[in-house]
Amino acid sequence: MHRPVLLYVLATVSVSWSEPPLLSSEMVNFINQINTTWKAGQNFQNVDMSFVKGLCGTVLNGAKLPQVFQNIEGLQLPDHFDPSQQWPDCPTIQQIRDQGSCGSCWAFGAVEAISDRICIHSSAQISVEISAEDLLSCCDACGMGCFGGYPAAAWEFWAKEGLVTGGLYDSRVGCRPYSIAPCEHHVNGTRPPCQGEQETPKCKEQCIDGYTPAYQKDKHFGGKIYSVPSQQDQIMTELYKNGPVEAAFSVYADFLLYKTGVYQHVTGEMLGGHAIKILGWGEDNGTPYWLAANSWNTDWGDKGYFKIKRGNDECGIESEVVAGLPHN
Repeated sequence: MHRPVLLYVLATVSVSWSEPPLLSSEMVNFINQINTTWKAGQNFQNVDMSFVKGLCGTVLNGAKLPQVFQNIEGLQLPDHFDPSQQWPDCPTIQQIRDQGSCGSCWAFGAVEAISDRICIHSSAQISVEISAEDLLSCCDACGMGCFGGYPAAAWEFWAKEGLVTGGLYDSRVGCRPYSIAPCEHHVNGTRPPCQGEQETPKCKEQCIDGYTPAYQKDKHFGGKIYSVPSQQDQIMTELYKNGPVEAAFSVYADFLLYKTGVYQHVTGEMLGGHAIKILGWGEDNGTPYWLAANSWNTDWGDKGYFKIKRGNDECGIESEVVAGLPHN
């Protein structure tokens, strides 16, 4: 007699449940009420959904670089690792960039990690901001520019063609600074509003006026480039020995609302693939995490950073890690 009643109750529950609307205060409240490992809040207000989906410009499950396994025998890794403390003379490690209204995350994750590694492996003798603009606009094999690309191809381009320097929008830093303006995620901000995706900038093999050396002479080249095996200890050892890496993962609607704590997916649809820079790791109230830098400016998340659950391939974060070493 009991079983049909139970089935009826389950059926009525499933019919009444529906996902809270995307970016809504209902979704924020839902996440915060279930007492998960992170807190939600409004990062995006007054934005077009095409803009938000356009930010996720990484094509997942593309061609992979050869894997390199680190020797982890006898290596004692710390419980927490912050590369800005390990390599304090490398300022790009702490930089948060802004990709603007362009699906260029695949390029940003690459040039951020590459910039850090050039400094780290030169013992802080070379400190440069590698140009996202150069990679985004000149790498035809990387994909579709502002409409999506492949992280592995970005690292290949660094090794084969080289990349020039270039800082943030309007910075006049380096050979080719980023030309796509930041946009305002918030209602009362100073930046222009965020709209749908922009066209990919043109590939210009020349530096901005007044910058020396010339374009070809400003290039920095990668040497060995590779995939990092999707094992927690391998990724940690890579970070510990060589510096930040680029990783790609699936963005779900709830990730857009991240504020603090250790993110894990709890609600919302999958919006697309996204690439970011993983810097280090730690534990927060017993939950292991990766520390990552996003490229959605410092208004988003925890001043531009986020923590994501470590060790269970959360949203695929451990499956597509790419890295490389500068050319000697």
